[in-house]
This record gives sequence, structure tokens and C-alpha cells, in this order.
Amino acid sequence: MKLDFKAVKAEADQIVLRDLAYEIWNEFFPPIIGQSQVDYMLEKFSSLEAIKNQSQEGYQYYFIVLDGQNAGYLTFKISDEELFLSKLYLHANYRGKGIAKKAMRFLLDCATEQDVDNIRLTVNRDNVNSIAAYEKMGFEKVDEQITDIGQGYVMDDYIMRLFIR
Repeated sequence: MKLDFKAVKAEADQIVLRDLAYEIWNEFFPPIIGQSQVDYMLEKFSSLEAIKNQSQEGYQYYFIVLDGQNAGYLTFKISDEELFLSKLYLHANYRGKGIAKKAMRFLLDCATEQDVDNIRLTVNRDNVNSIAAYEKMGFEKVDEQITDIGQGYVMDDYIMRLFIR
């Protein structure tokens, strides 16, 4: 089992990432937030235009590649204070294999290289499996937030943080 993290830079890779996001989100999130919110959020946050804009804002996108296959992707942004994990999603065929834990090791290495002392993320309060996985990796719930994302939709999240030092 060979796991790699491949930076997404070229538009061709951004298109592949968009398609992977649509596949993962449409499989995983409808029971949690409903199909109409999935459709809206994909267009707002994972369209080709959104990926390009976020990349220009300093977000770094990576494919999670297992044995040559795109198993998922992650996105983060590093500031002076922290690494903000914006996205960490695995295709259904690759969940439960310890890949997320290895992805977190990759993120910890990135955070350490940039000399930040924590990783922060937001996770939907009803996404109990992901919350449990993050807690198992050492993340703590530090706050809650409800964010209006337009069109009558909100993101109802926990803010979780992993302190590195």
C-alpha cells in the first residue's frame, strides 16, 4: 500500500478534483445535510471557479493517492498562527483503512515545517463518524458556529483543534 499526497496545481488536476469532490459529496452528505444543500455547497465551494479562487487565496489542494488511485483530497491554508484544515474527504472505497490518520500525519508535518502550533477544522455537528475520528486523532471541540452560506443554508459546525505543542 503506497500512499502519496500530490499537489493540485494545473487546471486539468483541478477538474479531476472537482469531479472527485462531486462524487464523494453526493455519496456521503445527503443524509446529513440534504441533497439540495449538497448541490449548493458543491457549486459554491467545489466548482472549478471556487477551487481556482481558493488556490489564489492561499489554500493548498492535494490529492490523497493510494496505489496510484485518487482516494480523496485535502485542502488547507496556513496562517501565522495555525493550519486551517478546510477539507479532508475520502471516497467510500477508501474509508476505514487508516488513510485519514496518515493524511493527518502529512498535515502535522506541514504545520511543523511552517512553525504553527495547531490545526483547526470545522465539522458538521451531525457528522458523528468524522467527529469520532478527529477525536481519536487528538482533536478537541473548542467551540461551535453557525455560518450563513446563502440561499437559506447554514453550516452548523463544531470547531475542533489539535494542539501540536
